[in-house]
Amino acid sequence: NKLRPGGTNRQTMDIRNLIRENIRNLAPYSTARDDYQGTELSIALDANENPYDNGVNRYPDPRQKTLKARLSQIKGVPVESIFVGNGSDEPIDLVYRVFCEPKVHNAVAIAPTYSMYKVAAEINDVEVREVQLEEDFSLDADKLLAATDANTRLLWLCSPNNPTANSFPTATIERIIREFAGIVVLDEAYIDFAAEPGFLSRLGEFPNLIVLQTLSKAWGMAGLRLGLAFADPLIVATLSNVKYPYNVNGPTQQTVLERLAGSPAAQVAEILSERRRVAAALQPMKVVRKLYPSDANFVLVKVDEPRKVYDRLIAAGIIVRDRSRMQGCEGCLRITIGTPEENTRLLEVMAQL
Repeated sequence: NKLRPGGTNRQTMDIRNLIRENIRNLAPYSTARDDYQGTELSIALDANENPYDNGVNRYPDPRQKTLKARLSQIKGVPVESIFVGNGSDEPIDLVYRVFCEPKVHNAVAIAPTYSMYKVAAEINDVEVREVQLEEDFSLDADKLLAATDANTRLLWLCSPNNPTANSFPTATIERIIREFAGIVVLDEAYIDFAAEPGFLSRLGEFPNLIVLQTLSKAWGMAGLRLGLAFADPLIVATLSNVKYPYNVNGPTQQTVLERLAGSPAAQVAEILSERRRVAAALQPMKVVRKLYPSDANFVLVKVDEPRKVYDRLIAAGIIVRDRSRMQGCEGCLRITIGTPEENTRLLEVMAQL
């Protein structure tokens, strides 16, 4: 049965049953810092580290306790519902390892969307069933749910979606979460640029929901590779048991903490303003066949002869992403919103085509 029976207790029990048996029975690796329950290190002779202080001679906190406490304040989510990963790709890989038996279970994903969902599935030997979005990139919940069967453990949604830039209606996402009998992974990497707030504040309503977010986009920390997953404490604890020890290094944890003392609000506001300016300027250009609505920090543009436009931009020193070979995105370029100066130069070159 693809539809999950109602009731919170039943939902919680179903989640435990969805976890692979070997993962449920796993005795996770325990680091030296997991064994020690104190808060300060005076003479640390437990982890076979180099004893001479150079700033990175000690292993980092394997549970990222200080970082999670700060993220809890910012995101309004309990610490036990926060997983911190080495980029968002780490939790994407981990959910396959936790919930999907290779060659047995399958996952369902929209298309076009972020390609790592499919790449991670292939690495873990899990079938992915792709459900094409409508011509206007809207989502048909009936088609998506119809693609699932008794062996479907994961359902992938990205909203705002990459590369289409659009968000899906809250009611549609909610219906899918409530009706699907497995785990729904909702990737909100671009939520800071969207008109609607997303599902993070409603996490407690849906025990089968995993929300992915990142510090790479709005917060400007792509080089630090820190991804976030928010879910029921049982799911977070299981992901933490499966991840490799010390998965987030010490300098990253420290730098992220320092940067979280600020706010991305001003930069996000400028990006949104620039997104409006870029869209308004591109819309009437002769080379542009269609400009799709955007809830992200990029726009998707259908152009005549996309490879020719791409090459002309490259010749002018401007790199965009050619998505024209993706089904549903034929003829499309994905253009990230840059600084005002970068955007002005982009528009100058585009106007010459």
